[in-house]
Amino acid sequence: MGKLLRCMSKDGSARLLIANTTDVVNEAYKLHHTAPTATAALGRVLTGASLMGCMLKDKGNTLTLNFKGEGIAGGVMAVSDYMGNVKGFIGNPSADLPNKPNGKLDVSGIVGPGRLSVMKDLGLKEPYVGITPIVSGEIAEDITQYFAESEQVPTVCALGVLVDTDYSVKAAGGVMIQLMPFAEEAIIDQIEKNIPAYAEVSRLFGAGLSNKEIANIAFSNIPFDIFDQYDISYQCDCSKERMEKNLITLGKKTLMGIIREQHKIEACCHFCNRKYRFDVDDLVRWAKAGAFAKEEAQKNES
Repeated sequence: MGKLLRCMSKDGSARLLIANTTDVVNEAYKLHHTAPTATAALGRVLTGASLMGCMLKDKGNTLTLNFKGEGIAGGVMAVSDYMGNVKGFIGNPSADLPNKPNGKLDVSGIVGPGRLSVMKDLGLKEPYVGITPIVSGEIAEDITQYFAESEQVPTVCALGVLVDTDYSVKAAGGVMIQLMPFAEEAIIDQIEKNIPAYAEVSRLFGAGLSNKEIANIAFSNIPFDIFDQYDISYQCDCSKERMEKNLITLGKKTLMGIIREQHKIEACCHFCNRKYRFDVDDLVRWAKAGAFAKEEAQKNES
């Protein structure tokens, strides 16, 4: 299980979110069999989505963080619920590049230029969607820029994934600080002074520091209260019923064609790689249930 901590400065001028996502990112690594740089990219996006998702207000709300870059990663996406539980995938799990001269994984190299979109499903008629350019491909900087441009919220974001020698995840996590509109200059100055101490946040988690200990670093010399700390995990909510609904949208003719050629339909969930199989009996069942009624009506009208 991962751990998520939520804090607020005592004067209410800044909120602090910290997530230890080591177990979460390790689960993603196991599911997607990612190469080291792909692990780091996906892990950062998962952690960023978790920190952003836990700011949603109501149960059932979700947030989708989508990096559509032109690099060999082929895009990276994560979906979070209102508690910060996440799921995600990377288009090319084998995406990898030589390390940068400073020895760090070249996440920006595999992500590439492109656009970042944030979609919030708040249970309204239409979801909120914000789109900004990918400014670095390092993920944290892009999220910071998104908040500045799309939501006009001054934000500090640090994300990190430490990949072990066996390619598993040794440590992963993130820190996010957001300023309220009435934040005083003294608080802003202190937050800026504290940034270098946690900039390499994966090293802090790798050294065994707890969320509270990292909060003391990020809010050093800033009195704060802890709201709560709770477990988060990698959670995929796919099901055969949900996959059926997606397949039915392809239409009876398309589905019948696939079954004629392959004698079955195999659908795979992008988030957990679980496979669901369907055959002609399922097609008949869907037809009897009226799943293709609208399609048939349109056919008759034409």
